Amino acid sequence: MDKPIIIGIAGGTGSGKTTLVNKLNDILGDEVVALTHDYYYKANDHLELEERKKLNYDHPNAFETESLIKDLLTLKEGLPIKRPIYSFVEHTREKETVTVEPKKVIIVEGILIFENKELRDILDIKVYVDTDADVRIIRRILRDVKERGRDLDSVINQYLNTVKIMHEEFVEPSKKHADIIIPEGGRNEVACSMLVDKIRTLLK
Repeated sequence: MDKPIIIGIAGGTGSGKTTLVNKLNDILGDEVVALTHDYYYKANDHLELEERKKLNYDHPNAFETESLIKDLLTLKEGLPIKRPIYSFVEHTREKETVTVEPKKVIIVEGILIFENKELRDILDIKVYVDTDADVRIIRRILRDVKERGRDLDSVINQYLNTVKIMHEEFVEPSKKHADIIIPEGGRNEVACSMLVDKIRTLLK
């Protein structure tokens, strides 16, 4: 297999990154495999659950980014990986892993994937999804309460105490490394179509 195209999709929490990834998946189908930085959160299983809940999950040190880089390089060589599964309810890694086969297009998604230079250098196309902060916080609240079993107070406290601060310190400045900035992510039909056209051109 020819070397795959590796696309990085970054942006703040609730910006629409996952919507964009899903749209690319729908359009490109079997040619795509997607990884999210969130799979590579550190297990922190030496801590009790209540202690794990208090950790800062929006800081670069919360991730095993070196493991993500290693897995991307393995996929780039045409070999499968066993990527971790992370539980957002228990705030730790599960014992099982998921086997991921290499594809022509590899998408990496996460708030901090442009913060790490070694990871940035692997990416062929770097996309930043730019969305207003008020929209992002509403989406984050809905996601964390409905999908991750969180209560409203904890989500808001986490946003004010860590998420907003980390966004301003690490996520927003990383936008300068993007090749393409897409307002509203997968909801931006014109930009999404242009990105798909670019990917298809590279595949040829």
